[in-house]
Amino acid sequence: MTFISHTAINVSRETDSQLAQYDALLHKWQKAINIVSPSTLKDSEQRHFIDSLQILSHIPEGTKTLYDLGSGGGFPGMVLAIAAPQIDVTLVESDRKKCSFLATVSRETGIKTQIENKRIEETNLPAPDVITARALADLDTLLGWCLHWAHENPALTLLFPKGRTAEDEIAAALKNYDFSYEVQPSIVSEESYVIIVHKLQKRTA
Repeated sequence: MTFISHTAINVSRETDSQLAQYDALLHKWQKAINIVSPSTLKDSEQRHFIDSLQILSHIPEGTKTLYDLGSGGGFPGMVLAIAAPQIDVTLVESDRKKCSFLATVSRETGIKTQIENKRIEETNLPAPDVITARALADLDTLLGWCLHWAHENPALTLLFPKGRTAEDEIAAALKNYDFSYEVQPSIVSEESYVIIVHKLQKRTA
């Protein structure tokens, strides 16, 4: 029996086994610390793992480095690290206990990741190829955090899963930033989307 059951997601047997191991660790650690919203735990496969795996199809071919900001329980960053081990994934998370959880998942699944136990504003990392963030902040705030990396790497791709406020967040962000974007429907929920941002720049008066 496989863990990932969604017909739109294909993973190897090894990856499926690692994700099942990850899910077991999530349920175990959730009893002690609040890693994800308790209401989502009973449907963790759909709400967290498949929701994260759908990001894979939007990652540009040839991507070598990816940062997951405010990684929390590792969604989507740790899931992507497991599903795409050829990508060097860095998980940025300020909560020390969540970083301990991420380190345990990394060790137990045998997937190498870099874990930065810092606030996003305090990181001193070179620009990656891709940045992800899930359930962290509104788009305008996210773009502010990513702007210096976009200056360093004009080809930077930003991938942000969003809910029903996606279009409103884009409209608000366009007041402060210039960027090109796509809005792709989520495979998890009809009210969810993935915002894909390119060519981010600060809007000039």
